[in-house]
Amino acid sequence: MPSTASSSPRLSFGAQVAIGAVAGVLLGLAAKAAPDAAWLAPVLKTVGDLFVQLLKALVPPLVVTAVIASIANLGQVQNGARLAGRTLLWFAITAACSVTIGLAVGTILQPGHHVGGPLAAGHPDSMGSWTDFLKGLFPSNILGLQASTTLADGTAKTGLSFNILQLVVISVALGFAAVKLGDRGRPFLALADSLLQISRQLLNWVLKLTPIGTAGLLGTAVASYGWATLASLGWFAAAVYLGLLLVGFGLYPAILLLKGLPVGQFARAALPAAQLGFVSRTSIGTLPLTEERTIGALGVPRSYAAFAVPLGATTKMDGCAAIYPAVSALFVAQFYGIALGPLHYAMIAFVSIVGSAATAGVTGATVMLTLTLSTLGLPLEGAGLLLAIDPILDMGRTALNVTGQMLVPYVVAHEEGLLEAPVQVPERVVLA
Repeated sequence: MPSTASSSPRLSFGAQVAIGAVAGVLLGLAAKAAPDAAWLAPVLKTVGDLFVQLLKALVPPLVVTAVIASIANLGQVQNGARLAGRTLLWFAITAACSVTIGLAVGTILQPGHHVGGPLAAGHPDSMGSWTDFLKGLFPSNILGLQASTTLADGTAKTGLSFNILQLVVISVALGFAAVKLGDRGRPFLALADSLLQISRQLLNWVLKLTPIGTAGLLGTAVASYGWATLASLGWFAAAVYLGLLLVGFGLYPAILLLKGLPVGQFARAALPAAQLGFVSRTSIGTLPLTEERTIGALGVPRSYAAFAVPLGATTKMDGCAAIYPAVSALFVAQFYGIALGPLHYAMIAFVSIVGSAATAGVTGATVMLTLTLSTLGLPLEGAGLLLAIDPILDMGRTALNVTGQMLVPYVVAHEEGLLEAPVQVPERVVLA
């Protein structure tokens, strides 16, 4: 008699993440409210940190191999240079529209004038400036490694970390050099493609832990910040999320309708990737799922998507590089009583469109914010005021980033007549 266990319905990836989110919120509330559950908050933090740490460990090989493979694939596509140009043009168009929405929201809601209580300025781990940004484009070593030193309680702690922006530059150079060499470069390109597939398989295994990681990350956010912190910056958080919603549910559907593309199909295709981006807070970590949904559910040819989606995962940041710095810069100016004029607004837009690569697909947008503040001459301490709820904001920012990274290849492929018949790709197959 056949077993009924094998035929039982399997929860979708989205349902698993939703269950993890609900569990995380409940556990976070329990850790915050119950004195006897003091042990719960460290456990939640450890679970969330381990999940993010596993994702971050796979970021460098994913970035390098994905960019190299994308350049190799673009070289095989007819009118590759034209496709690349149109992709970058749409990146700029959507960024300009997004930052305009962010400026409008920040101007109308005036979040800096609605602070619910005293704010303590934190200390951003990293700062951004145009000099540092330009210097950061040029790697000091082929691995894109940078040393860091942190003083804590008088103790010097040193470590190494990858500069993602430099990794992108290195990978672009390696990819073009290999393509230029022709037959002599093909073994290297084949090796890069093989390493990319291995990295994706490793990431797929990590992604199976997403529901558990969701519970840990959301539980930590609720237990750490609570309602008091959210209340003090509630108006600011509401302004950021309003801007994100206006772009995701207003601007993007308007572009799709303008191009005659089905909004519902796009929404269904983007939802799983946006969910993962919301939880993981990293576009690079979401890259394989984003690419497979773009190809399978939207019908974008793999040869083009393999170039456009990885490029977008490192430079297409409507949430982190457009909405957030626009609203945040206005918040800081309003909080400190500094008047901004039309020129300042234009500078915010310029920084958002040109400097978005500074975010480089990693969690957090502090570098982009400090880059904007330093360009405007605003107090850099203003970035520290917003650190308390940055993880909560980063979830929405990354979800929008990932959605935009699917939108642009879809629109460009439609404009160029490249769209193929979409294939319904079950989430469990994508994550298998």
